[in-house]
Amino acid sequence: MTPDPAATDAPPPAGQGQPRLHIPPSPVLVAGLRRAVMLTPDGEIADLTLAQAAQRAKRERPILAHGPAVATRLKTDLFPCFDVLELFAFIRPATFCLPTVRGLAEAVGLERPESLEAEAAALIEVIRRLLREVATAHPREQGALRDLSWGMGQSGSWGWSASVLAALGVHGDAPHRANVAAGLRVWERLPETSEHAPEPPSGNKPITPEQARARLAALKGSAAEDRPQQADYTEAATDAFQPRDAENAPRVVLAEAGTGVGKTLGYIAPASVWAEENEGAVWIATYTRNLQRQLDAELDRLHPDRAEKSVKVVVRKGRENYLCLLNLEESITGATMQRNPRGAVALGLMARWALATRDGDMVGGDFPGWLVDILGRNQTLGLADRRGECVFSACAHYDKCFIERAVRRARRARIVVANHALVMVQAALGGLDERLMPTRYVFDEGHHVFDAADSAFSAHLTGMETAELRRWLLGAEGDTTRSRARGLKRRAEDLVADVEEAAEALTEALHAARVLPGPSWGMRIAEGSPHGQAEKFLALVRDQVYARVPDSRTPYSLETEATAPIPGLLEAAVALAERLERVEKPLKALAKALENRLDDEAADLDAAQRLRMESLIKSLERRAIMPLTAWRNMLGSLTEDTPEQFVDWFAVERIDGRDVDVGMHRHWIDPTVPFAKAVIEPAHGALITSATLRDGSGDAEADWAAAERRTGAAHLAVPAARAAVPSPFDYAARTRVLVVTDVRKDDMMRVASAYRELFLAANGGALGLFTAISRLRAVHERIAQAMDEASIPLHAQHVDGMDPATLVEIFRGEENACLLGTDAMRDGVDVPGRSLRLLVFDRVPWPRPDILHRARKAHFGGRSYDDMIARLRLKQAFGRLVRRGDDAGVFVLLDPMMPSRLLGAFPDGVEVRRVGLAEAVKEVRGFLR
Repeated sequence: MTPDPAATDAPPPAGQGQPRLHIPPSPVLVAGLRRAVMLTPDGEIADLTLAQAAQRAKRERPILAHGPAVATRLKTDLFPCFDVLELFAFIRPATFCLPTVRGLAEAVGLERPESLEAEAAALIEVIRRLLREVATAHPREQGALRDLSWGMGQSGSWGWSASVLAALGVHGDAPHRANVAAGLRVWERLPETSEHAPEPPSGNKPITPEQARARLAALKGSAAEDRPQQADYTEAATDAFQPRDAENAPRVVLAEAGTGVGKTLGYIAPASVWAEENEGAVWIATYTRNLQRQLDAELDRLHPDRAEKSVKVVVRKGRENYLCLLNLEESITGATMQRNPRGAVALGLMARWALATRDGDMVGGDFPGWLVDILGRNQTLGLADRRGECVFSACAHYDKCFIERAVRRARRARIVVANHALVMVQAALGGLDERLMPTRYVFDEGHHVFDAADSAFSAHLTGMETAELRRWLLGAEGDTTRSRARGLKRRAEDLVADVEEAAEALTEALHAARVLPGPSWGMRIAEGSPHGQAEKFLALVRDQVYARVPDSRTPYSLETEATAPIPGLLEAAVALAERLERVEKPLKALAKALENRLDDEAADLDAAQRLRMESLIKSLERRAIMPLTAWRNMLGSLTEDTPEQFVDWFAVERIDGRDVDVGMHRHWIDPTVPFAKAVIEPAHGALITSATLRDGSGDAEADWAAAERRTGAAHLAVPAARAAVPSPFDYAARTRVLVVTDVRKDDMMRVASAYRELFLAANGGALGLFTAISRLRAVHERIAQAMDEASIPLHAQHVDGMDPATLVEIFRGEENACLLGTDAMRDGVDVPGRSLRLLVFDRVPWPRPDILHRARKAHFGGRSYDDMIARLRLKQAFGRLVRRGDDAGVFVLLDPMMPSRLLGAFPDGVEVRRVGLAEAVKEVRGFLR
């Protein structure tokens, strides 16, 4: 039945009774940028300063939305509260809402509150509506809610327990403890993943442009507007799906499609036709999670039936993105044994999500990102297999594993949506989880291929990396009650028990691994008392960095060349290389012994044993042997010369002026060389596409050559086909570009004033991009009050205590909000409509002049290389403004030193005007209103 909305907070009678609304007798707290309001249980509103609100919040355990964000806004530590987002996640698991009062209100069907006072009242109504859902839920669902909420509330740390139980009509009598345990053991209720026979290799039937165009028309539907540019793009993309004519000579197409062309459906059309005709898989790789979500949604057009889509389409990510059921079980056991109240709450919410999730993806899937902020990384993302400790078929949850389900589905799928990093790592290792390598790729957001390859093919001999390898090999050391690290022995001992040489190799490797940095290595290095050869080498690296940098007191990370080593460093490098070889050699022997067993016992091993051995061999190669080989090569270069294709340097990584890592780094000067060799060359065809592939230098051939260098196409034996389809948008009419000439970019007071006046002129809907976190924070501090007084919500990366993706979602959902972010956020912002109508860049986004960039600048052409990078960044940022045909916006650059040679970043026909701030404000106000 539906509970009485007028129910009071009086204690309910003991025993099972009628559902009642029980709202905690605490004040509701809503914090703005400069003031806060509290709504008392008696209905009185108190207008408070942030300091007053912080004092009362610590005493009164308020009701609020997003405790960490509110605490940050109040400039205080976290305090006990009733977070309505926790209630939402409990009642509506695997459902996203904006993590604000307005977002919660919209999620339950309320009108959007427009003041702090209205938000406070709305939050009470949100609670009422959520509790009514509990009261009217299916009896089976109510049983799960009852058991879990009682267990989460036993510690006293989850205040919503009493409210949920009251809505269920449970008063006084507690469920049996066994029921509570069953509520957390969600893996027992998950379906098993079925196994299928291996898929045959894909065919080589050609597809025609006519087939691709017909599929595009079917995807769009009869009512869709005609887009000649989209059809042209589809036809150009079709060439990537033709049979190749020679080995290592793939059909590669570089296709630039301006915003609005509709490239997603444009390449899904030929990709889906090829997949059907050849019974093979096309892997579509993106750089950002946002585009993965968009792709998944667009593929609903291809497969409207959800059951069919679940077979034909898979979103595939690295193992570190998925919930590990073994980690969840061990955490639940640990929390129960340690009687960890807050841990029990987090695990209860994770258990609710695990039963409701589509695929167990915690990064970009249906897992609300704000739960990480509220519950903490260890209790959320920390439950993934982020350290490569999977025991595969030895795991009790193997047949229900989310990761294994995704892997098996990907083997049978026709479209696999992945990310650049996974595709590159998989190709480099000859297959990470899948037995067959894809023959057809689409790299969307192709302008990021260079950056993704730079990350995938680099090597880092640092304290964190080496300590992580020790942990992977040895497992948890010291206080094992707080760690789920299992170590190589546990993962491998039953596989090598009957093979003497393998068992000996395992023992030898684990003994030698103690040369790697152990727990608390950072403290010992900082204090000058390193233990073991690895820590001694890292300590000397740190000494060289501190000796060579101009100013070691800076809060930013430090780096110096690896040349001219300080006394003792070369000797330490030689000694460490020898000790690392003692780790690497038995690991290779272990892998070889496992390979021999696979061969010798081929007729006797069952499928699960074979899969475990194959997976362990790959893990040994990827997680240990490859990095150990790379580290020894790096150490060897200190006594010789660094190979010309690499650049080496030493660095101390810092966060807010605190050392967090130290070590030696090696990157390819041109990372597209290994990308082309490992990924593109073995494939039969690849489409690399983006709205910003080409440079804007004004020289058409040079601009295409730049695209070929940035994507690796320049390293292929057969030249890539080129295609450029212009945007259908009328940028000249729909946009304005202004370069402000009278604001000194090094005067943060004036820079902040410019942001304030421009944001006010646009009445919100503004994105501010910064080249440094310190500049962002300085501007936020100076403009927050003005935004608050104008009732314009202001959000900021590195200030609000929220994940960047969550901030973007909030910004997208509030038409008049403003968002401040670093330059790195620009690609994650896809906000069509009026929510983004003004973009302000604090200065020209020149590349950071570090050691790696210096080497690349010398290799790729000097100043022209800097210009290209700056133009591409400006081009990408400008592309955020207009996402639909009816969008309009103004792009403002607060840098009087903007050189004219960078103006090619903007579309043809768009006039770039150099104006003073006053005129820019007037132009923004007039154009947008």
